[in-house]
Amino acid sequence: MTDWLARWENNKIGWHADTVNRSLIDYLDLLEITPGDSVFVPLCGKSLDMIYLSEMGYSVIGVELSHLGVEQFFKHNNLQFNIIETDGFSIYQSERIKIYCGDYFTLNAKHLSSVSAVFDRASLIALEFDLREKYAQHLTDIIPFDARVLLLTLIYPQHQMSGPPYSVTHSEVESLFSSAFRYRQLHCFNDIDNEPKFLRSGVDYVENAAYLLHKGKE
Repeated sequence: MTDWLARWENNKIGWHADTVNRSLIDYLDLLEITPGDSVFVPLCGKSLDMIYLSEMGYSVIGVELSHLGVEQFFKHNNLQFNIIETDGFSIYQSERIKIYCGDYFTLNAKHLSSVSAVFDRASLIALEFDLREKYAQHLTDIIPFDARVLLLTLIYPQHQMSGPPYSVTHSEVESLFSSAFRYRQLHCFNDIDNEPKFLRSGVDYVENAAYLLHKGKE
């Protein structure tokens, strides 16, 4: 995780997007949440998706390791916030947005007991292979039964470019989540023309994929 903190300190945060994610807008209704419900955004950084969710009337709970990322989020969006220290986290909180600054793997079910949905835009794909299984298992353990997850991934020839972001195939998503979640793929298409980093690296293709997961087996 020291590499993650160094990226923030050196402003090497290529994963950050200056616009709200299109898939979040398109698929938000599939999460079946109503205004006032809470949405968890893991490894949230300073994502504008949290602003969009709060403006739609939802409460947002994020977790982010970097104090720089959290402070930039609140300051860049002109949000008043307070900070409390508890359970090993610095908790930054405004009216509708709460961000736990600390280790994702330290979160527990108590912290997320109010959560109805999860939006993972760039969390799973930010992690190397050996951490992705741990991440998925922890997410399964800490979110409530019946919660829905909008998961976005990228699929590309991993040997042609080193991550992050890393390639996460459909079969890996199935392996990580099928034991505890019902799931379906919402889309998967080649989006190389909108991925300049991949174009510069000479990657043959990069597929943009989205999944809807629902915790709880029939």
